[in-house]
Amino acid sequence: MMQSLRRMPAPVTAQQLADDVAVSLRTVYRDIDALRGLGAVIDGEAGFGFTLIEDAALPPLGFDNDELEALVLGLRNVKIIGDPALAKAATSALGKIHARVPPRQAHRLEHAVLDARRFHRPEPTTIDVARLRQATWDELCVSFDYVDGKGSATQRTVKPLGIVYMDLSNSLLAWCILRQDFRVFRLDRMQALQVTMNSFRPHRVALLREHMALIKAEVSASAKGRKNSE
Repeated sequence: MMQSLRRMPAPVTAQQLADDVAVSLRTVYRDIDALRGLGAVIDGEAGFGFTLIEDAALPPLGFDNDELEALVLGLRNVKIIGDPALAKAATSALGKIHARVPPRQAHRLEHAVLDARRFHRPEPTTIDVARLRQATWDELCVSFDYVDGKGSATQRTVKPLGIVYMDLSNSLLAWCILRQDFRVFRLDRMQALQVTMNSFRPHRVALLREHMALIKAEVSASAKGRKNSE
């Protein structure tokens, strides 16, 4: 209930709270009274909606103004480019921050001068990206159907190393078992994702570091080649 009050735009109606946490209206009113008894300052009443004024469950956080602006900008950008689960988490995180900063900074957070907009969003995906992220954390191999830029279809099994959010596409960095080499796979070209029980722990961090070093070397060589041709 507290998380819903932190996350949802105020004032939050009892019906919205009931729908969000899957309880009855009677339970909502009872829990609001219980939260107030525990020290949460919640303004409002039945028929008008509720606003969380002070969250006694969370200690205040200390951010300077630039740090707060950076957090707002970063989380708003995640809401645009992230998968649905990540976008929801960004909204939730903003709500938690709002509940824990002093009133002056809460006002600054609500009316931040920085914002994020993308006129060309990454192509939508058909796979469950949250599941892919979890498999990456768990260091479990995944398999999927893939169609490359030339239209060639293959089935791949890879060691997922990390996900990179780029300007026009989101991509998986991985060690491809078929090619026995590092590869980059666009998420929007992946289908039929399956998480296997084949673990490659504890090698993800080392492999990711090696992959990133190769990418940086390729970018540096390409930039040097362009400079020499001018």
